[in-house]
Amino acid sequence: MGNPMESDLIRLRALEPEDVNILYRWENDTETWKVSNTIAPFSKHVLRKFIAEQQRDIYETRQLRLIIESKAEGKPVGAIDLFDLDPYNCRAGVGILIYDKNDQGQGYASHAVSLLIRYCFQVLTLNQLYCNIPTQNLRSLALFKSKGFTVSGLKKEWTRTTSDWQDEYMLQLLNPKKW
Repeated sequence: MGNPMESDLIRLRALEPEDVNILYRWENDTETWKVSNTIAPFSKHVLRKFIAEQQRDIYETRQLRLIIESKAEGKPVGAIDLFDLDPYNCRAGVGILIYDKNDQGQGYASHAVSLLIRYCFQVLTLNQLYCNIPTQNLRSLALFKSKGFTVSGLKKEWTRTTSDWQDEYMLQLLNPKKW
């Protein structure tokens, strides 16, 4: 079957100390703040601590960030996150970023979500995954729906922007095989 963290297009890998500069760029780009609910910049010191934390057990930290790396170019194109891992209820949230506009629409996100689903259901034996997507983010909605996620709720005026309030969908994916 091969490496469950790789497809023919990408590999998902752990954060490395050398990733601090790319995380610094991604996390401090105010354009990405709209989807990450960030309202203040991150220092390199804070990001170094975050990377160091990722070396600890996922059940201890309750989160995991993986770098999405293009196999052809060997470069990071984005990140995929598990957050709010709840071991008792066997669920976690999912978030994804493909940073550069030139890398978007190339299949990286699709492959990353598929690999993460397999990891979560087969290795972590989670019962479900969920994600929260602004109603205007049609590309992310289409991505997660294509992977079997279904809209389970609408949160009205959930996220404040600089000019208004945005509604947000909650989507869920249940593990089809109960381990």
